[in-house]
Amino acid sequence: MLGTIVNASAIIAGGLMGLLFRGGIPEKYNRTIMHAISLAVLVIGIKGAMKSDDLLVVIFSLALGCLTGELLRIEERLEGLGKTLEKRFAKNDKGFYQGFITSTLLFCVGSMAIVGSLESGLTGNHQTLFAKSALDGITSIILGSTFGMGIIFSSGPLFLYQGFITMAAVLIKPFLTPQVVTQMSSVGGVLIMAIGFNLLGAAKIRIGSMLPAVFLPLLWFAAKVLWASWGQA
Repeated sequence: MLGTIVNASAIIAGGLMGLLFRGGIPEKYNRTIMHAISLAVLVIGIKGAMKSDDLLVVIFSLALGCLTGELLRIEERLEGLGKTLEKRFAKNDKGFYQGFITSTLLFCVGSMAIVGSLESGLTGNHQTLFAKSALDGITSIILGSTFGMGIIFSSGPLFLYQGFITMAAVLIKPFLTPQVVTQMSSVGGVLIMAIGFNLLGAAKIRIGSMLPAVFLPLLWFAAKVLWASWGQA
């Protein structure tokens, strides 16, 4: 869990530093910086999405993941959590809610969050999460200067998300083939692209409802292994 603790702490520290710059940057510069960040997020998403050659698994994972997410009302629950935190801690902060949702998804969806948490749980190697902590900390400074305190509170969902993957890594180790990890990373890349489009204001994609899609390649492979075992019995 050390890597996840460091990652969450980096987001809090970066968000606090970003608050120091909030209001001191003219609006036109803020807007240009956000456009630049949005484009960078798109590039990261595109690179991640292109990792897998098995597009059918990625497509079906996205479709079934969206259906699962809508049935579980993940987007609504995230929105409810964001608005509850906003009312409790930042009633006059107009950017709190958007910052909380955007940063939570951005920090949790990427391949580094998945692969790093798995490495942390399986081998005790925290280097990937340490590298992610540095990137997230820098991003938190920029987002914090734009959206405010919502960035800081995104450390909570990240801690729970990565902590769960770390703790569950030993149980799912037999199914974590390089192909499965690549497919999970590709699905995560598509979701990061969606975040970029949302940040640009080009779309309003319900990314929260897509979160289960990241784990469906793992479930698909596990189902195939169990089916093969059952057929040989």
